[in-house]
Amino acid sequence: MITLLAGGREEKIDGLVVPHGTPILGWERKSHGWCRGDACIPSFRAAAAESEDGVDLMSFAGLLGRQAVADLDQGVVAIGEPAEPSLGRAPEFGPLAGLRGTKIALVFWASWCGCRYDLPAWEALHLELRGYGFSVVSVSLDRNPQDAEEWLADVTHPAVIDADGRIAELYNVINVPTVVWIDEEGRIARPQDTMTATDTFRSMNGLSSERATAALRRWVIDGDAGTTVRELRAPADDERLARLHARLAAWLLRDGRGEAAERHLSQAAALAPHDLAIRRGLMPLNGVDPFGEEYFALREELENSGVAIYRPLPDWHEGPE
Repeated sequence: MITLLAGGREEKIDGLVVPHGTPILGWERKSHGWCRGDACIPSFRAAAAESEDGVDLMSFAGLLGRQAVADLDQGVVAIGEPAEPSLGRAPEFGPLAGLRGTKIALVFWASWCGCRYDLPAWEALHLELRGYGFSVVSVSLDRNPQDAEEWLADVTHPAVIDADGRIAELYNVINVPTVVWIDEEGRIARPQDTMTATDTFRSMNGLSSERATAALRRWVIDGDAGTTVRELRAPADDERLARLHARLAAWLLRDGRGEAAERHLSQAAALAPHDLAIRRGLMPLNGVDPFGEEYFALREELENSGVAIYRPLPDWHEGPE
């Protein structure tokens, strides 16, 4: 048996060749091809993944534009999200569908980041601006949900925990804090941006929370997003692949298979050395202090390589106070 990790779910499959007639990743075989709702892969294209024995899962994922990583020695396969065809629209998950018609600040944070101390300020902004048709939605990147839960005890805004990294993959989030603004129609109003709601760590990140929250209020009340950039930054193939290795590593660590997990952690770091959501985010599962020496060594490594820890958009992040 093989454990399949896909779409935020975990299931058991007999092998990488799936018997004919079995639905795969929500797709079903029909006479003219594989279909999911109104979308179909015609038979002549699907033939590349089909044989007399069944359908090759890895090849089929490729037809869907989804990367896959298998560790057959450990009996686990991870399949990523489809490449987003429209970077100008916000990928849906959890509470987003129910908030259409509302402006959203999608706030990515984690208990292993000092930005956890910003959650009360985000909650205050949610309460202050909800009368204008606005909501904060916070997304914790904690791989262990219990690490995030204590910080969410008093929030009223929609909050989710992205333990498998799927939402970070959908939005190409490589560090926290990262905030994405989404308009009433589900379109990107401001893409991935390093934004703070307090100045607790301004000495480290150099960012003004006063300027950021003033810009947020202007957008919510007046509709001015302060930028002409209205598409998510697309991930490179190596970044997408790194996230799958990280997903396998997290699953293996939870299952007590540290040695196998380390191999996938090393591969993820080699593919996307700048991705702190992976490299720092998995430290707690690996028994490493995310605020300790290894984290600061990682910061030094990236800074010496010219890799920015924080990636704010320009415009209101710059200039005089």
